[in-house]
Amino acid sequence: MPDASGPVTTALPPAIPAERRGTNRRVSPLLRRILLVNMLPPFLLVATLLYLDQYQDGLLAAEVAGLRTQARIYANGIAEAAVRIQDDRAQLVPETARPLLRRLTEPSPGTQAKLFDTTGLVIADSRVREGPGGTIVTEPLPPPAEPGPVTGTLGRLYERVLDWLPRPRVSGPAVVVDETPGAPSFDWQPDLGPERREELRLALEGGVNPYVRRTSDGRLLVSVAEPARRANQSVGIILLTREAREVDQRLLEIRASVLALFGIALVLTVALSAYLARTLASPILALAQAAAAMRQGKGRGGSIPVPIMARQDEIGVLARDLQASATALWARVDANEQFAADVAHELKNPLTSVRSAIETLRRVEDPEQHKRLLAIIAEDAVRMDRLIGDISDSSRVDAELSRAVAGPVEVAPILDTLAELHNATRRADDPVMELDAPPSLVVRGVEDRLVQVFRNLLGNAVSFSPPNGRVFVRARVTGAIAELAVEDDGPGIPEAKLEGIFNRFYSERPRGERFGQHSGLGLSISRQIVEGLGGRITAENRRRDDGTVAGARFVVRLPVG
Repeated sequence: MPDASGPVTTALPPAIPAERRGTNRRVSPLLRRILLVNMLPPFLLVATLLYLDQYQDGLLAAEVAGLRTQARIYANGIAEAAVRIQDDRAQLVPETARPLLRRLTEPSPGTQAKLFDTTGLVIADSRVREGPGGTIVTEPLPPPAEPGPVTGTLGRLYERVLDWLPRPRVSGPAVVVDETPGAPSFDWQPDLGPERREELRLALEGGVNPYVRRTSDGRLLVSVAEPARRANQSVGIILLTREAREVDQRLLEIRASVLALFGIALVLTVALSAYLARTLASPILALAQAAAAMRQGKGRGGSIPVPIMARQDEIGVLARDLQASATALWARVDANEQFAADVAHELKNPLTSVRSAIETLRRVEDPEQHKRLLAIIAEDAVRMDRLIGDISDSSRVDAELSRAVAGPVEVAPILDTLAELHNATRRADDPVMELDAPPSLVVRGVEDRLVQVFRNLLGNAVSFSPPNGRVFVRARVTGAIAELAVEDDGPGIPEAKLEGIFNRFYSERPRGERFGQHSGLGLSISRQIVEGLGGRITAENRRRDDGTVAGARFVVRLPVG
């Protein structure tokens, strides 16, 4: 039966497949949450600001276009009804133009019209009429709309928000609004007159630009000028000014919408931030508390909360890896404690034997008994030396493998050399070693340690083989794994001991072998080495056709190089 041992193991959680860890996703779940929290509110605000500026410019452009059309209608009416043709020259008749201009503007409250002659002088004003006795009466305009408390608050809040944010540029022509504190009211008119011939000429040709301004009392006024023409002759200029209350009303509605969207974005930001804190900060704090509990020795039974380990994002991966690390750490602590207890037990036996032999040696005087007792002491000393050496080797394996760099190792020559060496030095009744391996077989590993594994397995097979038996060494490649098997013709392994033989200090030796020839660490060290190189080692029984045990088989699986 083989000798072997291994570290005390504790069951670890099953490995999480890569597809469940989220490593194959282009964007991780946490990154999507962070992007959602950070980008949703700015997108809402930017979209509403762009929409508002475009909408405001569209309303003002429509207002200017409508007012231009109205001014052209007035100009055509004046040209047709208040102009006479004399000597092929069209002349404006002020007496007819004044009442006509008033009648034209009466259906449009909040609108003022002025008529200029070809010299730039005002000859008619829709707000000015003759009263009784020839007095001049100026009709008042409707008072400006007083904003309510909610409207005023929304307007001020909206303007403050816009002051914090950069104004986006809107493509295409935009209507410029004069918002200087001293912007003129209805009394504004273009600076025309005989001394400003170029401006007057442009006005008579329709070249006066619309003027949009915000007055000190909050009115939004739009002024346009259109020439009145009769028989291809300019007879005057119509200046039309109107308060754009509908534009203000629409803008107020949009401002309320913007502020509502801003409030929604703010609520979403707070809610999503709380959600992010719950999904990130709280689990991380829980993991920190679990780590502190592990540091205090309270994590042996699993201190990571199950809901955190069940998550399918990076937090879940971290939690599962932390729990697996803690479980492995406790397993290593338990293994070290068990190893120390086993070492004490294994050293106690030869020390007890030596002490008993020495005490007996003091009492007896027979020279033959002296020789036997001294031989016992010598054998126990050799046994302790071998045991201490194997213990030292076992304790160094993990550290050496963690520092060594695994590389391609050609194992076929190693197996061939070990088999040839055994066959060349074996005694007459020792088993014959037969090799069945491809000429080239490369695995990833550390050559010195692989030689140690093969020597342990071959020595174990030889010791359990019957006289003149055979030891088979077979090797093959299966996919990305190389399988190396060592088979013997011995009594096999009890089914209940197929795993236990890899435990430290397990020793069940062949009949006839003197006690103490093996430390019980050979197979344990072999498993340490193979698993440290990313492989596996297993034990099984060979069986004949009738089901009886034909011997033992040890299989080493290593990644190919």
